[in-house]
Amino acid sequence: MAKVVSVNISEKKGELKTPVKEITLRVKHGIVGDAHAGDWHRQISMLAEESIDVMRQVTAIPLHAGVFAENINTVGISLKTLPIGTRLAIGETVVEVTQIGKECHNDCAIRKAVGDCVMPREGIFVIVVREGVVRVEDEITVLEGNV
Repeated sequence: MAKVVSVNISEKKGELKTPVKEITLRVKHGIVGDAHAGDWHRQISMLAEESIDVMRQVTAIPLHAGVFAENINTVGISLKTLPIGTRLAIGETVVEVTQIGKECHNDCAIRKAVGDCVMPREGIFVIVVREGVVRVEDEITVLEGNV
C-alpha cells in the first residue's frame, strides 16, 4: 500500500522544508502556508522515500524529510514513472501530476548542502483537484481512467 510518510512546508522558495503535522490543500493555490503556493502548475512537490534512500547510500549527511524541498514524501509508489495527467487520491484530497522532474538552479541551497539533488530527476509536481487535509499515514491511490 502506498502512503504518505511526511508532509513538509517552507516560508521561502529554495530552502529546506520542515515537517508538519498536516497540510491543507486548496484548488488553484496548493498548500496553505507554503512558499510554492499559487495558481500555477507546480503547486506541490512529491518525492518517494525510495528515491531518498538511494541518496542516503552515497552521502554521509543525514537526509530527513523536506531536505530536497519536497512537500510530500511517499512510500510504496513509483512517482517518477507516473505519466503527466495521472490523478492521485491522497487521503481526502485528489491531485494531478503536471510535471516530472525539474531543472535545478546552480545556486540551489539544497545541492550545496547535500552535494546532489534527486528532486530534478525523480520528484514530481502536482496541482490540487480536490481540496482537503493531507496527513502522515494517508493512503495514496492512483485513480483509474484519469490520464
